[in-house]
Amino acid sequence: MSFSIRDIILPEERGTALSFIDGTQRYEYAIEPDRRLDDAVASEHLAQLVERVAINGGRIFIAEQNSRPVGWAVFLIEQHPLFVAEDCRTFGYIADLFVEEQARSLGIGRALIDRCEAEARHLGLRQLMIGVLANNVRAADIYARAGYAPYSLELRKFL
Repeated sequence: MSFSIRDIILPEERGTALSFIDGTQRYEYAIEPDRRLDDAVASEHLAQLVERVAINGGRIFIAEQNSRPVGWAVFLIEQHPLFVAEDCRTFGYIADLFVEEQARSLGIGRALIDRCEAEARHLGLRQLMIGVLANNVRAADIYARAGYAPYSLELRKFL
């Protein structure tokens, strides 16, 4: 099956973006039950993502299969703290990555990652990062096969 990747069209595709955020929340909730599933979370998160994209020059990519949106990636330009060497401080970040269940295992997620990598290279960035929940084995495996390796590790303790 063929697919294509393009920039999102907002506000026209707001509903599509909201459905992808909802899908991410539901998928991750099975792994990490601290994820919100209320009606407002998708709208709030989308507003925050759009603001971050506008401020830092990021982009939102949509993957289409047979002219129907089936996934997305949100690419941001971020800054490490000042203790990181200046030439390594600015980096690309994949803030959101989601592919609908029926379109998984077709290479769409990898193509979205590749598109974000191409954007980072175009901007002269030397690093692209993506976060993953510790127990999201499927996503971690996909990212490892795409060449991503652990950089930092956050630990948590319930009190």
